[in-house]
Amino acid sequence: MSGRPVKRSLTLKGHRTSVSLEDEFWQAFRDIAKKKQLPINVLASEIDVDRDPETGLASAIRVFVLNWYRTRQ
Repeated sequence: MSGRPVKRSLTLKGHRTSVSLEDEFWQAFRDIAKKKQLPINVLASEIDVDRDPETGLASAIRVFVLNWYRTRQ
């Protein structure tokens, strides 16, 4: 586990944006998208629409991943 964020590009509403997440969060985020049968960009767009404007997208994704696994225990 490196703990260092990795920057990757996502497309939200037709616009490219970069998001920095730790590898473990990227993997969990991809796994969730697969389970929901959604492309990762679509899932990211859903999170983007639902997040508080004061919260960064990377933070919103991390909280989404955490909550996903918490509710499935």
